[in-house]
Amino acid sequence: MPRSWKSFNVLSLILLPATLFFLLGSHIRRQLFRYELLKSTKIEVPVIVVGNITVGGTGKTPTVIALANALKAYGYIPGIISRGYRGDGQEQEVLANSVPSQVGDEPILISKKTLSPVWVGPSRIKAAQHLLTRYPNVNVIISDDGLQHYALKRDIEVIVIDGSRKFGNGFLLPSGPLRESKKRIHECDLAVINGSERLDLSIPTINMTLVGEIFHNLSNPDRTCNVSDLCRREVAAIAGIGNPERFFLHLESLGLKPKTHSFPDHHEYSISDITSIEQDIILMTEKDAVKCPIASGKECWFLPVHAEFNPDLITNIIEKLKTYRG
Repeated sequence: MPRSWKSFNVLSLILLPATLFFLLGSHIRRQLFRYELLKSTKIEVPVIVVGNITVGGTGKTPTVIALANALKAYGYIPGIISRGYRGDGQEQEVLANSVPSQVGDEPILISKKTLSPVWVGPSRIKAAQHLLTRYPNVNVIISDDGLQHYALKRDIEVIVIDGSRKFGNGFLLPSGPLRESKKRIHECDLAVINGSERLDLSIPTINMTLVGEIFHNLSNPDRTCNVSDLCRREVAAIAGIGNPERFFLHLESLGLKPKTHSFPDHHEYSISDITSIEQDIILMTEKDAVKCPIASGKECWFLPVHAEFNPDLITNIIEKLKTYRG
């Protein structure tokens, strides 16, 4: 999150007129869908939306992965839809060997970690329809980052909140990080707080912890190493995600002291990005590993993480799914 979004400042004040226009446009658009002046399409299976109201990483991807795998354990067959990075291409299926620049890094990671059908495209409605045509046994759709995509009707809304950054200065874009007003939270069914922080909300809240300590080699993922193997070595860490600082702090909590390098979210790494780093050992997130080239002379390791949360999350969702009427 840019420093200017963490508190209200001179730049926030300068951008306030643009923020008022954004607020007005967002409100009008929402009302057009609410009063059916803009069409909202319902598909033939229940839709669970996982999203947020802030710009940047909050933990949506691990939440989607954990939710999909939990639903499978309960006998459901989930399919996952996403806009994909850029979202300007045709609707298409995402496979483990798909090209990140075409479909996005997060959808590829979701496909690998869930083994569920994943489709991306500028229209989530079309993506869902293509998915259901290709996989007619799918009986629930998870819409990744779909909270503001009102053209697709939803049955359950899960909002993910970064417990440490929360809502920044509380202002909408571009004065602050908010996509929608904080009042939007209270219309959701469930809030997942990424971290141990407690937030006083009017909807059920569940805390989520991201856990991971075993590193995998980029060129040979079957090869692993422990934190103890790296503690006495000089290492660098790279992150091209929505909240790089969370990854760097996680490494520090494991006892590592890396030289950190932040890149823009969804950054497509080049060989020079890697070879220009002084340290020979480079650590990265699993999302970065999807799009990072293998560079000669560099020992690159990625850290898979998984979401751990109270079982009440899936119990709450299963109970709502039981009441679904198509």
